[in-house]
Amino acid sequence: MPYSDINSPEFNDNRSYDYTRYETEDRLEYSVIEKMIPENSKVIDLGCGNGSLLDRLKYKKKCTVTGVEISESGVEVCHKKGITCFQKSIDVELPFENDSFDYSVCNVTIQMVMYPEVLLEEMKRISQNIIISFPNFAFYKNRIDLLTKGRMPRYCLFGYNWYNTGHIHQLSIRDFSELVTKVGGLKTAEIQTVPSNGALKNFLTYKIPDLFMLLPVIRLQKL
Repeated sequence: MPYSDINSPEFNDNRSYDYTRYETEDRLEYSVIEKMIPENSKVIDLGCGNGSLLDRLKYKKKCTVTGVEISESGVEVCHKKGITCFQKSIDVELPFENDSFDYSVCNVTIQMVMYPEVLLEEMKRISQNIIISFPNFAFYKNRIDLLTKGRMPRYCLFGYNWYNTGHIHQLSIRDFSELVTKVGGLKTAEIQTVPSNGALKNFLTYKIPDLFMLLPVIRLQKL
């Protein structure tokens, strides 16, 4: 099946992912995250799914990798790939010492946990650098959808409805910045996204990211 099927409500449920049939995934933002992480880094991926990003970092960047994943099937797939992976929620106290990693990553998952603030606190505790991505709910197509149709915007729900999606904490780039300030001790080092083929679209994306950036990939540094 195509990689995109894993995120389609026709084939999977993003409230309880089953990775049995989806042992490999190639997401566009992986290349963005990869560029942010130097070779030979010690990396943990929180909500690592089937471990595809970690597998990529392991072989392309020679990183030492660890995953944490709540689904049993995801953990099993990671183990088949030779990736150390723990089955656990990621918005709780994690079983790692302070500064155990160079980089902690949470890719398109912070909006799916019950306690995003705990997740960010723990990422800060266990690593020097943090990389987080999420669908920007303030994206202009969502704003138009709400304005013209008067319903929960669906563009960033990727085919799901408000009642059957695991995206329980929708947020914008400004919302995330407020969380970073609340947690404290962090600074934004860079914000990137998957580039488009259009020069104007890329210009608007970086000039007004809260309006035009669909999937921000934000790197934070501990102060």
